[in-house]
Amino acid sequence: MQLAFDTPPWPRRWNEKVDPNGLALLDFWRAAGRTIIHVRHDSVQPGSSLAPGSPGNAFRPGFEPLAGEQLVTKSVNSAFIGTDLDIRLKRLNAKHVVTFGISTDMCVSTTVRTGANMGWDMILVPDACDCFDLPDGQGGIVSAEDVQRAHVATLGFEFARIMTTAELTNLRAAA
Repeated sequence: MQLAFDTPPWPRRWNEKVDPNGLALLDFWRAAGRTIIHVRHDSVQPGSSLAPGSPGNAFRPGFEPLAGEQLVTKSVNSAFIGTDLDIRLKRLNAKHVVTFGISTDMCVSTTVRTGANMGWDMILVPDACDCFDLPDGQGGIVSAEDVQRAHVATLGFEFARIMTTAELTNLRAAA
């Protein structure tokens, strides 16, 4: 959830509720006293809007880690590759990993797939995710809504449980 995604060269996004839903999840998790591990993409690509030190590398307002919350930095799409996320989760005796963010089809999907392949019970919250219109390689555009629908379907079919923000917070409230 970084500022870079609001500026060029990133294309149009579709989910106007990505920030309110993501912030609701963080608020709920904090109120429940649950562990939050933030992930920030620190790009190593020259000129990237996600490079450390660039304005786009910063977290979107409200998504910054609070005191005591952990931060994992990554330089590839998956939060598990080249990081210590797996060992951090193991040290917490975690069983489930709740994921949301930008972009559903890139970092979120790759993290969910990698985590599932590593044996984690991955939970995807798609209404707290967003993605971009993408070129289809044939001169057209695949809409962000279609990209989202396809990725949520494939992730839900094999790699993750799919829950909305409301479902997750209601489930946790009932526990």
